[in-house]
Amino acid sequence: KMGAAANPSGETIEIDSESMLWNGKRVVPVMGEIHYARVPVGEWRTELQKMKAGGINIIATYVFWIHHEEIKGQYDWTGQRDLRHFAETCKELGLKLVLRIGPWAHGEVRNGGFPDWLATSGMKLRQNNPEYLEEAEKWYKTVFAQIKGLLWKDGGTIIGIQIENEYRGRWEHLAKLKEIAVNTGFDVPLYTRTGWPALATPAAYGEIIPLYGDYPDGFWDRSLSEMPSDYPKAYQFRPFRRSTVIATEQLGQQSEMETREDADYPYFTCELGGGMMPSYHRRISIAPMDIYALVLVKIGSGSNLPGYYMYHGGTNPDGKLTYLNEIQATPMTNYNDLPVKTYDFQAPIGEFGQVNAHYYLLRNLHLFLQDFGEGLATMKPYFPENNDALRWCVRSDGSSGYVFVNNYERLKKLGEKKEVSLEIDLPKGKIVFPTMNIPEGAGFFFPFNMKIGDKILQYATAQPIIETADKQGFIYTFKQVENIPAHFLIDNKKVNLNKERNEYSFKWGGARIKIVLETETVPTLQPAPAKKREVEVIKISNPGELRKIPVGVQKVAESPVDKDFDNAAIWQITVPKDYDYTKKDIFLYINYIGDVTRLYSDETLLTDNFYNGKSFEINLRYFKDKIKDGTLILKILPLQKDAPIYLPVEIDFKEKNSIAGVENVVISK
Repeated sequence: KMGAAANPSGETIEIDSESMLWNGKRVVPVMGEIHYARVPVGEWRTELQKMKAGGINIIATYVFWIHHEEIKGQYDWTGQRDLRHFAETCKELGLKLVLRIGPWAHGEVRNGGFPDWLATSGMKLRQNNPEYLEEAEKWYKTVFAQIKGLLWKDGGTIIGIQIENEYRGRWEHLAKLKEIAVNTGFDVPLYTRTGWPALATPAAYGEIIPLYGDYPDGFWDRSLSEMPSDYPKAYQFRPFRRSTVIATEQLGQQSEMETREDADYPYFTCELGGGMMPSYHRRISIAPMDIYALVLVKIGSGSNLPGYYMYHGGTNPDGKLTYLNEIQATPMTNYNDLPVKTYDFQAPIGEFGQVNAHYYLLRNLHLFLQDFGEGLATMKPYFPENNDALRWCVRSDGSSGYVFVNNYERLKKLGEKKEVSLEIDLPKGKIVFPTMNIPEGAGFFFPFNMKIGDKILQYATAQPIIETADKQGFIYTFKQVENIPAHFLIDNKKVNLNKERNEYSFKWGGARIKIVLETETVPTLQPAPAKKREVEVIKISNPGELRKIPVGVQKVAESPVDKDFDNAAIWQITVPKDYDYTKKDIFLYINYIGDVTRLYSDETLLTDNFYNGKSFEINLRYFKDKIKDGTLILKILPLQKDAPIYLPVEIDFKEKNSIAGVENVVISK
């Protein structure tokens, strides 16, 4: 019960219980979240191109109500809030678009995106209350007016909408919102909702597709310990689709309970953690393999659409009445305290366009899905009875497939697995991979019974990436897994690759088939590290009286407010005059220790940072119109020894009760 599947050119987008189909062909697309209102409008094209180059072919974005109607009746769809321009840019770049239109959206925005005038209205929200439905309908109509003519059926790029978000009320409310959306004009191939939490009443089948998610850790968790609760399960192959760790601050501990409808829908995701924000009480620090291993496990477990939240970080726009971040001291959606400005999310692409290491790790996986997704889409997951000694599973159509292995878990050493023999029983015989040692921290997949030309690749102990063609024939490129020898068995014969070129060729009819092995452990597209130069930093004042850290309404520590920074330690940073940050990316890397840091130009707050042990990175070009005379003011509140927060690094307070300092500030050359 989806909307119009065809566009004016006759191209179609459909789904069945297994996968998505584009023009009747099964695909495993990759969806990445970026919030247009959190990225300067002048950066959209470049940043979307980066996403596309990383293997993203569907863009997802929240449409936050408070960003557009902060004051009742006064709409703002200009500049970086210009949804229509964003959708048009996606279309020009050949990127499909899914809009998450709320009305409630969350996204760590004030009130979950509800304007204060609505959140404090006294009306019953997020239910079939006529007064609320009237406001929701106005909102949907306002959004639709911005994108009219840009739907898939019109020849546009918008292929889907998400109704509400993280909803646990009655199904009837979601059904009513869909009815309003359809009557408004949102006639699209896909209607989706978050597949968590469980609804209070059963959903009507086929009306709205549930999309799932999982995260390597959660800033929202009430615990102040490392990897609490079920977060380690994100690194285990399992048939269970739903997450038991998303929104634990709202939902508490959740059980692993599948419903019938889970199996009847395709296994799509919309919120695989592309990173994680630090909250004030929980300062999570993400490593690249935290993300790659999680996504590898979900695909191995049967997912046919990896969707990232976030794939691209951003910065909260300025509000007219208040800051626009989620904090405990707001009317609703006051679960956690998030930074005022930064929403970097430690994503594959950072808030200032930084391309991070997991971008390259994930890109190889996305390229594989583009070229081999049609076959993978119909392959069912199979899970070994004993998955404790080694975490692995198989996706297969009964004759061919892939074996997935994950020997990585965030913040835990799983150890090298020695002399591993992977055996797969198939109806027509057994596949036995060569005995191998699986390194600590490795995550990969190997093919078996893959058809290449007129031959069968019984197995390869290397990871397939892409299939390309040239004038002579076809080229299959594989990636060697570090410290695992690459072996190829073709038509029951072990193949030795040319040692100089790492390739093997054979004839198929009049064409040449070539297998190429990439052996570099560092992705070839990753740029060389930027050269850096130290910047002079002058200390202006020492910190004043330490603030008493209050515990908020949600029983976790509250972040500082503006007046608290009157007692901050202050430094002056002067950008060298030979740096032109108005025309190109110039990054400042502030290496500091403290609690919360804010960067100002005069009295204008540019951005902020919750300390988690990493450098505070700023692209000066993003603030070229706000920085005066190249002078910046850095304010740091001291980190207190007894602060009720989770911090992933050990701090030497040197017998003091607090600490605030700048190690150095460097600038990219």
